[in-house]
Amino acid sequence: MDIKGKIIQKLDLQSGTSKAGNAWKKQEYILETLDSYPKKVKFDFFGDRADQYPLEVGDVITLSYDIESREFNGRWYTDIRGFRAVKEDPNMVAAAAPYPPAAGAPAPAPAPDAGMAAPAPVDQPPFDQGGAGDDLPF
Repeated sequence: MDIKGKIIQKLDLQSGTSKAGNAWKKQEYILETLDSYPKKVKFDFFGDRADQYPLEVGDVITLSYDIESREFNGRWYTDIRGFRAVKEDPNMVAAAAPYPPAAGAPAPAPAPDAGMAAPAPVDQPPFDQGGAGDDLPF
């Protein structure tokens, strides 16, 4: 799965040694999506990927990730594990419209030209409130 957003926080690098004696490290980040209603997502790079994808606060990226869950002492924990990050050009992101028009939304009306006359008003019959021809139940 992929998600696009901006890195807003880089957490401390964690490292240690497993029970089997293998060294490990994990770098965690907080990403904020670029949606109309932004969401914050904590993800990490584990092992060699922590060095392979060095990210900094302010980077706009597309993150490819997997979701993993595990049980420990009767409780379940879920991680968002990144496996690839592609940095985006921040100028292209800023130039994009922040809120795309909704599907099926009417196009905005063109601005009136100073040389054009205003359209003539349309004659409409007066509003009839419940005349004899009203067959609606309310």
